[in-house]
Amino acid sequence: MIVIEAVREDPKLDELERRLGRVPNMVRVMANSPAVLEGYLGLSRALKRATLPPATAERIALAVGAANACSYCVSAHTHGARGAGLDEAEIEAAKAGTSADPKEAAAVAFARELTESRGDAGDAAARAAGWTEAQVLEIIAIVALQTLTNYVNKVAGTENDWLGR
Repeated sequence: MIVIEAVREDPKLDELERRLGRVPNMVRVMANSPAVLEGYLGLSRALKRATLPPATAERIALAVGAANACSYCVSAHTHGARGAGLDEAEIEAAKAGTSADPKEAAAVAFARELTESRGDAGDAAARAAGWTEAQVLEIIAIVALQTLTNYVNKVAGTENDWLGR
């Protein structure tokens, strides 16, 4: 099991603490490898500038976290989904790999299929639902980022500091 690195002076961690009011346990685990931490934070920042709506990104994160049975990430993204305006029914639908909105359902189903097939999925349904080529690539990137975080948390047995938030 990977232990949580003591939070040290680091501008990357300081930025998270300013934004979230704390450094999540997952990030503290990743701090054991500056390269992993930098990669995670860099891709996370880049995806904040993506063209996918924040609620779509949270739906995808929930679908991937649920498919990978990562309770830490499901808890974190349930919190994020609420902040992005999703109600409890949509949060539960995302965990199941769908949505009441057909366009959102196509994105979430594509993400879930990518996860479950280890990348062997076609994008035709997502494209037919109206997602652009750039957005399909962004969905793939979110799946990759969430797979990283899911695996880190499961291997590390990261203590869930998102419960009750």
